[in-house]
Amino acid sequence: MNKQKFTSGFVSIIGRPNVGKSTLLNSIIGEKIVITSDKPQTTRNRIQGIHNIPGGQIVFIDTPGIHSGHSRLNRSMVDVARSAISGVDLLLLVVEATSAADPAFIQDVLGKVKIPVVLVINKIDLLSDKNLVLKKISDWAALHPFREIVPVSAGRNDGVDHLVSVVSGYLPEGPAMFPDDILTDMPEKFIVAEMIREKVFRLTRDEVPYSTAVVVESFIERENGVIAISAAIMLERATQKGIIIGSKGEMLKKIGSQARQDIERLLATRVYLELFVKVVENWSERPSKLRELGYE
Repeated sequence: MNKQKFTSGFVSIIGRPNVGKSTLLNSIIGEKIVITSDKPQTTRNRIQGIHNIPGGQIVFIDTPGIHSGHSRLNRSMVDVARSAISGVDLLLLVVEATSAADPAFIQDVLGKVKIPVVLVINKIDLLSDKNLVLKKISDWAALHPFREIVPVSAGRNDGVDHLVSVVSGYLPEGPAMFPDDILTDMPEKFIVAEMIREKVFRLTRDEVPYSTAVVVESFIERENGVIAISAAIMLERATQKGIIIGSKGEMLKKIGSQARQDIERLLATRVYLELFVKVVENWSERPSKLRELGYE
């Protein structure tokens, strides 16, 4: 009796900032493993999400948005995104439904790409009727020989199952690369730090989120099962401390409270979260600090 073949592969999710790449990955995985916000350039690292399907395993790679980076941190983020274009089995290029088809962007990103590319047109719920969706598909199809074009609304989980089915058709035969009971290869401390950083992005204003990094200083499981976490919110300028801390410490409390709720869902246990603020002048331009934080 022939054993059914097992397929597996790596799939990179690429695109401009704020097109919904991280939301798409979370929707596929069915759990929040990547932070999201309405601000661009939220994702800074290459993050792998593991999705098991009948007879196969797909490792999706979320990446920072491809943009014109000026700071050393931004240039590092773009390098991470572009490096994810090679060495994978399939690319998902995500674009927004409300954005015009962009030949210059396609040439820049896909001009030398040899592997199959599936175009994902996200946020189709923002278009008023089906004819507009069909027009977008036609416009983008004229720019590159995409293997398929799949319209989705990742935020509403609309079309995501169909996208996974499409992706599965491009996987080579091979063994599972990860155990079937894990959702990501990123350590818990990394995800915890990202969840705190997400709340900074969502709750603070102007340039402050982009000058912020989070470092988990300690992560201790107590005898009663509570996990005690101490984390530093790192800023570039002392003048930003007042915004993060807020009047009578209210903003820092709000960041901590919202982050703790997400972390408790992630870890499935009670969490004691202590946050403090640290200023490291111009950290986003310092190679040693970027390496320490995992950005280079």
